[in-house]
Amino acid sequence: MNEKIVIALGGNALQSGNAAATAEAQLEVVKMTAEKIAEISSKGCEIAVVHGNGPQVGRILLASETAKDITPPMPFDVCGAMSQGYIGYHLQQCIKYALNKANRNIPVVTVATQMVVEKNDPAFKNPTKPIGPFYSREEAERLAAEKGYIVKEDSGRGWRRVVASPMPRKIVEISAIKKLWDSTVVISCGGGGIPVTENSDGSLSGVAAVIDKDFAAELLAEQVGADILLILTEVEKVAVNFNKPDQRNLSSMSLHEAAGYCEEGQFPPGSMLPKVEAAMKFVRANPDKKAIITSLDKAAEALDGKTGTVITFS
Repeated sequence: MNEKIVIALGGNALQSGNAAATAEAQLEVVKMTAEKIAEISSKGCEIAVVHGNGPQVGRILLASETAKDITPPMPFDVCGAMSQGYIGYHLQQCIKYALNKANRNIPVVTVATQMVVEKNDPAFKNPTKPIGPFYSREEAERLAAEKGYIVKEDSGRGWRRVVASPMPRKIVEISAIKKLWDSTVVISCGGGGIPVTENSDGSLSGVAAVIDKDFAAELLAEQVGADILLILTEVEKVAVNFNKPDQRNLSSMSLHEAAGYCEEGQFPPGSMLPKVEAAMKFVRANPDKKAIITSLDKAAEALDGKTGTVITFS
């Protein structure tokens, strides 16, 4: 039986830090990402893809706000939907081409995915999710004063705008995703999903937030019965004492060990912490399964047990 894998793609899978923040530059990075995804598929795995959208939704929102004197700005949830569309378009185009080159005739589709969050989620009172480009401290403070942005330093890499990041509770389109699973590579829950809340009459309303894509991928992995949650980021292995002389890379963590490292504050919020917490949530709900955190380049090797950090129940 083929292994079922949900792949969570980090920001480096969509854009290079050294390239211009353009759609054309993103497409070139996505072409390389697609080759790695096709490599995983060629192992006979059944896969689904979840991607982030922090930089992209931030730029869409910024462009919309900048043009407010010409055309009305789009609400935040609509900007999230727009990012799902154009990132999904790039991914499905490139993944399909890479699969064809590997002689795997598998359809690839993007599902515009809504994610239900709770109206009273405490995250709305404490925004933590970085979006948009990096700024210097001076630029960030100016934007905070001019536009009312909430800004925070992002893991020593610069300053960014932050928005609420509520926990995903329900994937609205999960039935469609399950029906497509056996025959199709589905790109869904893009950017963590378009955040919506449920109304008393059964309708849905979009809200201003960005859901963490790792937690969205975890929920998807649970609901499709995945064997592995594969979280891809910029580093080959999770590390403790990161960027210190005594840095130690971890090949494996039990649920207990991972919880201990989180309590020690080993993993930065908005960076490695949500990845480890999502991995923990998956193995806690599925004690016989595992999560893997590794880099995009090492994904296939990590699935073979040669690298990466494997998180298991015990």
